Amino acid sequence: MLSAVHRWLGAFALCVLAAAPASAQNWPARPVRVIVPYATGGPADVYARFLAQRLGDQLGQHFVVENRPGAGAVIGTDAVAKSAPDGYTLLVMSNTHTVNETLVANKPYQLMRDFVGVAPINYSDLLLVAHPSVQATNVQQLVKLAKERPGRLNYASSGTGTPYHMAGELFKAMSGTSIVHVPYKGSSGARTDVLGGQVDLMFDAVTTMAEHAKAGKVKAIATTGKKRSAVLPEVPTVDEAGVGGYEATIWLGVLAPKGTPAAVVTRLNEAITKIASTPEVQQAWEKQGATAMVMTPTAFDKYMQDDIAKWAKVIQSANIKAD
Repeated sequence: MLSAVHRWLGAFALCVLAAAPASAQNWPARPVRVIVPYATGGPADVYARFLAQRLGDQLGQHFVVENRPGAGAVIGTDAVAKSAPDGYTLLVMSNTHTVNETLVANKPYQLMRDFVGVAPINYSDLLLVAHPSVQATNVQQLVKLAKERPGRLNYASSGTGTPYHMAGELFKAMSGTSIVHVPYKGSSGARTDVLGGQVDLMFDAVTTMAEHAKAGKVKAIATTGKKRSAVLPEVPTVDEAGVGGYEATIWLGVLAPKGTPAAVVTRLNEAITKIASTPEVQQAWEKQGATAMVMTPTAFDKYMQDDIAKWAKVIQSANIKAD
């Protein structure tokens, strides 16, 4: 009797082992949810939808984007962390997540413990803009105005810990100014209020704010990369305009819950890499101010770990606090 039980258990174990690779090989067999923990209209949402359409075409299943904003991306991210690690729930993340590892102490998840890196998407510079009513047209004038009126100017962001927030805090620390942070639940609301004059300033993605600057709805003060943006070549960087050494960008990537089959992660990485490596895609993104990023899952994990360490130093040295 015992021998029969052993044989049955052995056969069952073999079936489970045989089924696991087959399941991964057959993935995706049904629609895949892509959670964006930000509001609609921002870079993460735009590129998630761009990617979802092409992943669907390539892999033969629908990739359905679902926006779950709130709490500086914590709400949507936690939902993915608690999802089954079966490849049917993915997260589009930004460097908000690597910042939050230090800035937000009481999150219900840990990035490198509860997720596995799938692939990066792209990165873009930010654009510092001011409403036309602000009496400054360049960085030096803005710094002078902020020092003359400490705590009177304010800047919008898409929430605590987001690249927009951190760009502002880094600017304040490096320029020695006092500017009030006004966090929103998403970049769309922040952008709308800057355009409407309810808020003075914003660090926004070049990909989404450049058109408003070109139309004269806001003043383009400076971009935040190491070199000038090809989208706005006439606009100087913050670094060259007087705040030496300043640099801040926004980058995006795809994560899956820890425990997702390695074969699924590999297949996803290959599919995303194929999309991001297409010359037509790279050229389209460059025109928008974004640069494609390509890495293996292992390299992307290391990239995230390094970014966590980088922002931990900035947050601690500048004594940046969550609102």
